[in-house]
Amino acid sequence: MRVLVTGGAGYIGSGVVEQLVEAGHSVVVYDSLYKGHRDAVHPRAEFVHADLLDAKALGAALDRVHAVVHMAADSLVGESVSEPAKYYRNNVVAGLALLEAMREHNVRSLVFSSTAAVYGEPGTQPIEETAPTAPTNPYGETKLAFERALHWHSLAYGLRSMSLRYFNAAGATARCRERHDPETHLIPLVLQAALGHLPQVTVFGTDYPTPDGTCVRDYIHVEDLSRAHVLALDALAGGHPGGAYNLGCGGGYSVNEVIEAARGVCGRSIPVHVGPRRAGDPAVLIASSARIVRDLGWRPRLQDLREIVRSAWDALRA
Repeated sequence: MRVLVTGGAGYIGSGVVEQLVEAGHSVVVYDSLYKGHRDAVHPRAEFVHADLLDAKALGAALDRVHAVVHMAADSLVGESVSEPAKYYRNNVVAGLALLEAMREHNVRSLVFSSTAAVYGEPGTQPIEETAPTAPTNPYGETKLAFERALHWHSLAYGLRSMSLRYFNAAGATARCRERHDPETHLIPLVLQAALGHLPQVTVFGTDYPTPDGTCVRDYIHVEDLSRAHVLALDALAGGHPGGAYNLGCGGGYSVNEVIEAARGVCGRSIPVHVGPRRAGDPAVLIASSARIVRDLGWRPRLQDLREIVRSAWDALRA
């Protein structure tokens, strides 16, 4: 297929493009480079440097396209609270512009990179797709708003879509690694401390009701996440009706476990500062992958935490 990947110059987007190219698909990367990187664009992909709200550029990019993987979005929880207008513009308004352009060009399949933040803070872990959706911030709310738009577009216009919900992408491949500014993800922050680029890593709370007192989260290798997007695309092409699927790593890992794994991989000391809990931080957030395992046969292959950390460490020093 010829596939348009929005946000294909970003961290997870470039991983998805890598997997699509390896699977034999023709790829068009559509990215404003607002957060993406030109050197992350796969050399075998066509590149369109434009914003989703540029109707002329988007329409031209959708010519001869069979399907879309929509990765472009703002994704910082804290920023979404302080700047909700920005998140509604980039995650909802721009997303609706994409759907309108797809309809005009008769493109009827879309895989959406969503988030498990649509669930908010559910009382049961691991989170299943049947859990109520109750976002606690504009980031999760805007992702859920787009998912709901997909549902209604399906009923009205015959769009088939699949939304993939997950928490923390991690690790690196030969072509993609984390390069966020500012960096907010735990694993790259820990590795920057190992290199001496940061004086320490702050652990926000050590008195949670978890085995070691620190928060537990999913950490899924970017290669596994990327493969899930390609599987979803192939399933839609094969007639799958679509829907929402969670992507989880199983039992999750605590903040302390991540730091200890990094110490072992790097062979370096990593200074830690214990700070107070952050408001609204649940003790455990992990997603169940039972449904996608059953329906699509997806399982994470790179679940070992040390393997995830090592891939990120090797990419950081390359």
